[in-house]
Amino acid sequence: MRRPTVRGIAVQYAVAWSYLAAVIAAEVTYTLLPGRDRAALLRWASTNVHNLQHDPVGCMIVSAFFPQGSARAWPVLIALALFGANRTLGNVRTAAVCAVGHVIGTLVSEGILDYRVAHGALPQSSRFIIDVGPSYVVVAAIAAAVLYGSWPARAAAVLDLAVLAFAGDIFAGLGQLDVAAVGHVTALAAGALGATLAVAQLRRRHAAPAVATSSMGEIPARRAADRAAQRRPPA
Repeated sequence: MRRPTVRGIAVQYAVAWSYLAAVIAAEVTYTLLPGRDRAALLRWASTNVHNLQHDPVGCMIVSAFFPQGSARAWPVLIALALFGANRTLGNVRTAAVCAVGHVIGTLVSEGILDYRVAHGALPQSSRFIIDVGPSYVVVAAIAAAVLYGSWPARAAAVLDLAVLAFAGDIFAGLGQLDVAAVGHVTALAAGALGATLAVAQLRRRHAAPAVATSSMGEIPARRAADRAAQRRPPA
């Protein structure tokens, strides 16, 4: 059995390593900024209704890399979820599932908020809330790891979700349609659906060569049977 190399591990888990490194770099950059610049950065990166209407792509991308609160815990939370999902789905599918969770979680939660503001249930200032962080990405990866990961990956993902749910209160206020709670539930569901589609595609891809090999093997067998029948003397 070949021992894994550093390069092999880096390539196999490229998405997890890259996202983890990017979030850590964003955290370091954020802490080095003066207070006024930090506030300006969060206002620009926030995926609130106002920014989604004026710069949807920019804020959607940047917001996923700047955690709010407990910054030191996020690298661990990211690692617990993403490495298991990455091993299960591969790099491209992991990136796609996490991106879908982040985007759909954001659009659904902020869309509900916008609707409530438009109908007078919330003040206009709600359109400018600070809404950043990697949590939608993480819960989408958690869904993938819990559903289709190995047992160690599932255990790590369940632990991750428990910490986020009980210590982080990510589902608090769901009954009041709190933006974060709605977004996390939506991202979790989107991650589960995306992972299911990705795994189904992987299984079809792995099954196709086996079917092709089996079909190719049947042709010589038929030919041999035909030749044997031709050589057999009549009864």
